[in-house]
Amino acid sequence: MTTTFESGPGRLFIGGQWREAADGARTDVIDPSTGQVVTTVAEASAADVDAAVQAARQAFDNGAWSGLSGRERGRVLHRVAELIRENADEIAALESRDVGKPITLCHAVDVTNAANDYEYYASLAWTLDGATRDTPLNGLAYTRRGPLGVVAAITPFNFPLILAGSKIGPALAAGNTVVHKPAEETPLSALYMAELLKKAGVPDGVFNVVTGTGPVAGEALLRNPGVDKIAFTGSTAVGRHAASVAGEGLKSVTMELGGNAAHIVFEDADVEKAIGAIIKGFVFNTGQFCMGGPRLLVARPLYETVIGILSQAVPGVPVGDPRNPETVVGPMAGEKHLKKVEEYVELARKEGGRIVCGGERLDLNGGFYYRPTVIADLANDSRVVQEEIFGPVLTVQPFDSEDEAVEMANSTPYGLASGLQTTNLARAHRVADRLQAGIVWVNEWAMLDPAVPFGGVKASGFGREYGPEALEAYTKVKSVVVSLD
Repeated sequence: MTTTFESGPGRLFIGGQWREAADGARTDVIDPSTGQVVTTVAEASAADVDAAVQAARQAFDNGAWSGLSGRERGRVLHRVAELIRENADEIAALESRDVGKPITLCHAVDVTNAANDYEYYASLAWTLDGATRDTPLNGLAYTRRGPLGVVAAITPFNFPLILAGSKIGPALAAGNTVVHKPAEETPLSALYMAELLKKAGVPDGVFNVVTGTGPVAGEALLRNPGVDKIAFTGSTAVGRHAASVAGEGLKSVTMELGGNAAHIVFEDADVEKAIGAIIKGFVFNTGQFCMGGPRLLVARPLYETVIGILSQAVPGVPVGDPRNPETVVGPMAGEKHLKKVEEYVELARKEGGRIVCGGERLDLNGGFYYRPTVIADLANDSRVVQEEIFGPVLTVQPFDSEDEAVEMANSTPYGLASGLQTTNLARAHRVADRLQAGIVWVNEWAMLDPAVPFGGVKASGFGREYGPEALEAYTKVKSVVVSLD
């Protein structure tokens, strides 16, 4: 694979310069659609991470970015959005090759939303201000809102471009500097974005990228005393560790973690319309979507009807080469992710589940493909229902009342997303209010926009991505009281 950007790709981006890892270490990047090596990238050591944090600290302290007005920062971020759109074809091809995403999805979702992220926060950068406060004090009381300092942005493998933008956009809009550590499996778009941010006018040291492993580069970034905030998206297990390390250093932190969302179909639902949302909810991004809908709860009168429709519709979903514009479901991101899905489907068989369709690998070009799978009749306390599979697998369970549906939906440790299908407006509002989730979709799935915040409750984390709420999470408030005596 060749690209036109100056990094090669493959080097660390520190202080506005491309450099190899201090010890020369490199690691392979694999194309999930073929299992073949695409390229290699530098594997950062703790010393490299420290150099990146120092560069970010120096850039923050010298005010080259934090000292600009919000409007000036906004103009630069608007230019980032423009550059993403101008280079959309190359970015989409890079993301598709790196992650295994269908190229059509990369264009319509990843590139589009990444550009929208920077554009949205470019606009919000103008709104950062304080407020005067009415008090009985003989003085003028007001607040100022400013940046936190150095932000560690740690992102996962499934949506590298979007989930980086959802952190980098608000962090830079608020005046912070950033060290980005992308997932070791999917680092390429992070390196590309470093080039675009520099081209857009982001000063040297304000944005840095360290590629490498979680146990080495990620851990070093979490523990670096020069980091003021940790913004993390990833698994709940790693998130717990990251939060505990942040607690040791009393760092500001936001966590967007695992999910296992329920999708409820009530007896008054428009079933024909619901089926499309149901399928999208569990095959979108090959099921590697923390806000996917892998648990389908269906009113008992519709249970077998819905299963029958899914048994016919799901096998027809196009699975294959992500470079084919007709493909809807591409490969899993890697062999370990594929094996995890296989283990859960085998467990479902042992737990008494009925495999309605799928349930096996797809042998195609040496890639990591798994057929979209529907499993019925599992008990609600089964591991396959309760745990996060993170693949194209849907479990289907019946319920007999609204209360039971809500209880089942809320029964897992997670609370990131949820959804329901109904034509009853009162029920839609009533059930949405009762569901324990950071975002609830009604009669659709995965409707997302930078203006709409999302995030988790329970084991799905805390803090919010998107919306003005995210921008606030990258700022600190200072109060000033001036005596009028």
